[in-house]
Amino acid sequence: MRSRTLVATLVAAGLIAGGAAAWHGQLEGPFGLAHAAQSVAGVAAPAANPRSSSLPLNGFTDLVAQYGPAVVNVTVEGTTKVASGPRIEIPGMDPDDPMFQFFRNFRGFGGQQGPQQSVPMRGEGSGFIVSPDGYILTNAHVVDHANEVDVRLTDRREYKAKVIGVDKESDVALIKIDAKNLPVVKVGTSRDAKVGEWVVAIGSPYGFENSVTAGIVSAKSRALPDATYVPFIQTDVAVNPGNSGGPLFNLAGEVIGINSQIYSRTGGYQGLSFAIPIEVAMNVKDQLMKHGHVTRGRLGVTVQEVNSTLADSFGLDRPRGALVASVDPSSPAAKAGMKSGDIILAFNGNPIERSADLPLVVANTAPGQKAAVQVWRDRGEKTLTVATGESKDNNVASNDEPGSPAHGRLGLAVRSLTPQEVEQNDGQGGLLVEQVSGAAEHAGLQPGDIVLSLNGKAVHTARDLRDQVDKSGKHVALLIQRSDRQLFVPIDLG
Repeated sequence: MRSRTLVATLVAAGLIAGGAAAWHGQLEGPFGLAHAAQSVAGVAAPAANPRSSSLPLNGFTDLVAQYGPAVVNVTVEGTTKVASGPRIEIPGMDPDDPMFQFFRNFRGFGGQQGPQQSVPMRGEGSGFIVSPDGYILTNAHVVDHANEVDVRLTDRREYKAKVIGVDKESDVALIKIDAKNLPVVKVGTSRDAKVGEWVVAIGSPYGFENSVTAGIVSAKSRALPDATYVPFIQTDVAVNPGNSGGPLFNLAGEVIGINSQIYSRTGGYQGLSFAIPIEVAMNVKDQLMKHGHVTRGRLGVTVQEVNSTLADSFGLDRPRGALVASVDPSSPAAKAGMKSGDIILAFNGNPIERSADLPLVVANTAPGQKAAVQVWRDRGEKTLTVATGESKDNNVASNDEPGSPAHGRLGLAVRSLTPQEVEQNDGQGGLLVEQVSGAAEHAGLQPGDIVLSLNGKAVHTARDLRDQVDKSGKHVALLIQRSDRQLFVPIDLG
């Protein structure tokens, strides 16, 4: 990932592994651990619901006193695999020579990588009690692969916990301790949360148990790179390693999310924290309790965001919905007649404003259940009936949009695919891009891309493409294939 991009950081507590190699491996992993940082929350104007938005005169003291005892510290122990380091051979030097250990640390002495070995691992996170008989929610990355899980309450009672189930796609885990009459949190709903309202996090950053931090809701329904279908709640609450799995409260004392990730250029807290909506977590919890695993509905499409250029190209009144870039031929979507170029406006009665809205509503649809899907096709609305399948991985994939479109002519030199190329492309025709300039180049097209359609109309020859451009207005949307994925590229013709 380029240095100027943000680095996603899981906010589990630091894992303490035996040996320098283990610690070095953690620092270089895709989710490097964050460092401590201070944060000052900004003052937000009250939102529409004063009960959960207006800061009371006594601050957060009543909330913490009432629900703080239901927040727990989670400690895990286990092992992790690390490389033992290269087997070093230094010509002319005995491995038993004390200087051998000095010189072997310098680069330049070759050797084969040693075998992996298991080293002790210890970590800390947070959780919160959701039932008096000991069920606790936390993050999957806190307890995954742990050999032993310990839970400590605010009154210093300690328990061994059993992992009931782990769902990596949502990063939610359910654990249980053998206890009764425990304090519990009050579960709310993230749907009612307003951007700008106050929220409070309680957790164990760096092992400092029951630490309280506060901030505001910065945004909702955030889709993160390399993340799953979860529409994250973004806040500016100070969240650090060890806060993972802890609750995010509104001022009514209701849990609206589970603190899960931070985003940072440096690995330290920088005002960007992300929580899993409590509705997602409770759905996972119910399935783990009942079945021990989680099942989700599957649609079988790849979608992308609809910007103003794409909306204009397809004749849509405004940017909304999820644009279908490709359809798995064996998927429920294909069986229902869904096509590339359809824009999904609603799924089972749930409006789809952004492409990130679709995966969650599909996932929450039981496999086999029929759903009405409202799509925009050929400049009009159409309703399809889809019987969802069962998802093994993500039910809806997402494509990033290419670079920003620019003014100018189309700027493409293309040719039809040869019969051999059509065969290599699984029988799908199209136009191979040989040269790119002007608007197409600025929009991100590249030589080697295959143009499949323009504004939803298939193109097989250069004349087809030219005729479609002549009939188009200011904007066009090219469906292209690049390597093994398809995506729509919006282009402004001026």
